[in-house]
Amino acid sequence: MRRLSSYVLKQLIGPVALFTFLLTCVIWLTQALRLLDLIINRGQSAVTFLYLSMLVVPGLLVIILPLAFFSGALIALSRLNSESELVVMASAGFSRVQLAVPVLTAAVLVMVLTWVCSLWAMPAGQQALNATLFDIRANVSTALLNEGTFNTPAKGLTVFIRAIDNDGTIHGALVHDNRNAKAPISYLAESGRIVQTPAGSRLVMVDGTIQRVAKRGARLNVLKFQRYVFDLDQFAAIQPASERKAKEAFIGELFHPPAGIKDKARRAYLAEAHSRIAEPFYCIAFALIALAAVTQGRRARGAHLLRMTIACAAAAGLRIAGYGVAGLAIGNTAFCILFYLLPLIGIAGAAFVLAGGFPKPLPGVAPPSMPTGETA
Repeated sequence: MRRLSSYVLKQLIGPVALFTFLLTCVIWLTQALRLLDLIINRGQSAVTFLYLSMLVVPGLLVIILPLAFFSGALIALSRLNSESELVVMASAGFSRVQLAVPVLTAAVLVMVLTWVCSLWAMPAGQQALNATLFDIRANVSTALLNEGTFNTPAKGLTVFIRAIDNDGTIHGALVHDNRNAKAPISYLAESGRIVQTPAGSRLVMVDGTIQRVAKRGARLNVLKFQRYVFDLDQFAAIQPASERKAKEAFIGELFHPPAGIKDKARRAYLAEAHSRIAEPFYCIAFALIALAAVTQGRRARGAHLLRMTIACAAAAGLRIAGYGVAGLAIGNTAFCILFYLLPLIGIAGAAFVLAGGFPKPLPGVAPPSMPTGETA
């Protein structure tokens, strides 16, 4: 019987892993495309893009893992049923309870992995992602390394670079500072270089002029220079807010948020904490729903497809309801109990079906302990 349990567990691992990979790739692609525009405009490398994209994955796995487990378990069990392997197992004395052991074992493994992602990997990834994005946006110099185009790295600043040598030397630089619309300033230089100093990013311009408009455009003052240092950090982004979003906080911070945050943010923290703890329990509910759909009822094709459809609808309904509870819990923390009740309802309903409560057997036909042959 242990070998049969190991065999069922191995049959589950493949489809679950495949669905996890496919769903992650599809959803990851949609998230990565949002970062692509920033990476290109800021002159970042492909390595940076891959690094940022990987930081998004733990947050995706929290959502994907329970759904992938349900899909994989349903497909694996259906295949075992359609190929009559469950019938052979039942003939060898492998009961429905024994069949549930490897399925629930796989569910527990996915639960643990989901908890790891939600309680540690996701907040750590979100913090690293936001910190890196802030550094990229704050580093104005990286947005200037596009020769032959007018770049606007910050509001009120326009930069044009005619050409850049391989060693970083700039030829033909134009900087237009329009923060004060009544007195704009233009800097033109024959050459220059962007350098990183302990004080920040600087654009060193050589042999150029500074053109300043005065008296509301009635006068133009021109000043020549041999060397001028332009401070780029004055256009950098403002410092990030000290208050973290709920997705970035670890579980301890969610239950004990810092003092001084608003009540709505405090409720959002608490709702996020309960959601992270309760979400993996859907794996147990999905495991029992898949078992009930495959092992309960007749093996006729029409009846089997109907049960598969009902199982998918039940799992989707449970998961959508769980996402809907998040909005209610932010408005009133009393609704946080629903995070736990929904998967428990799924578990209880599937257990009721597995116990023979529904569907009722046909007249004169005893409910089988495992799928048997075709019924008339």
